[in-house]
Amino acid sequence: MKVAFFDTHGFERSVFADENRGFGHEITHFEVRLGEQTASLASGFTALCAFVNDRIGASVLEKIARSGTRLIALRCAGFNNVDLEAAGRLGIRVVRVPEYSPHAVAEHAVALILSLDRKIHRAHSRVREGNFSLEGLVGFDLHGKTVGVVGTGRIGAVFAKIMLGFGCRVLVCDRAENPELLGLPGIRYVELPELLRESQIISLHVPLTPSTRHLIDGPAIERMRSGVMIINTGRGALIDTPALVHGLKSGKVGSAGLDVYEEEEGIFFEDLSDQVLQDDTLARLLTFPNVLMTSHQAFLTAEALSNIATTTLKNISDFEAGLALDNEVTAAANLRKSGS
Repeated sequence: MKVAFFDTHGFERSVFADENRGFGHEITHFEVRLGEQTASLASGFTALCAFVNDRIGASVLEKIARSGTRLIALRCAGFNNVDLEAAGRLGIRVVRVPEYSPHAVAEHAVALILSLDRKIHRAHSRVREGNFSLEGLVGFDLHGKTVGVVGTGRIGAVFAKIMLGFGCRVLVCDRAENPELLGLPGIRYVELPELLRESQIISLHVPLTPSTRHLIDGPAIERMRSGVMIINTGRGALIDTPALVHGLKSGKVGSAGLDVYEEEEGIFFEDLSDQVLQDDTLARLLTFPNVLMTSHQAFLTAEALSNIATTTLKNISDFEAGLALDNEVTAAANLRKSGS
């Protein structure tokens, strides 16, 4: 099948080429993102492959439907960038990669915690400049600390178990309890208010839905312990960024490790090193010595890339063969999941 890949990057093209030897699809790569101005490039392609920052709203879907597109294969887990209702109305199927490596994301969250706690990023910069002073680099033992995990799907469960291995007391919160965690000594399900109130470290592992948007806002931060560490490797809009900035300025938030950002589109995955950053909120975040930010790279391991490629290409092959699409997402299913 002819497939147009949008917003492609060098780190993934070779992986898809290797995995595609077993599928035989005809792949055309476009570096540009799929959106209003680039939808015409989809002409002649029955299937499109999109990434997290492609904007696939109703008008884009109408354009690609007219040019013959019948499948959107997301090479990511999130699908909040697609108007699923419009896709269903236009007869365009949408599939995704529900998981690629929960260990990759969970381990990156742990890396952010350790780096912030022991101030690795600051120490690294110092010693490269010949400054071997230890002033201002005091951290804390993770052993015995209370860690809150919001969301206990595959990633959240792996993260919770890792923190349990550090000797932490782990509080978890989710609408559906994960059987893998039930009964494990040191892990306890609680309601969100208790988790916010008791945790010294809070890590977010829930999808972005109407009910989780700005889950961490001003009032939520006020309920937290003073000096709390907040980690987000989920979706940027889980956090109200201005509220986070206020919390950092007041000292209520002791540190933040962020792999995602609410307004990351057009910034993350790009080299802007020779430009003036136009996002004032992001620029403000980057001035804090107790904020560590990475550019949506938590998923970026060799194992995860291989899993993404294999699942995406199989999704396309299943569609081509008329088979059931195990990884399909629809507006109705999304409504049920979000509780709307």
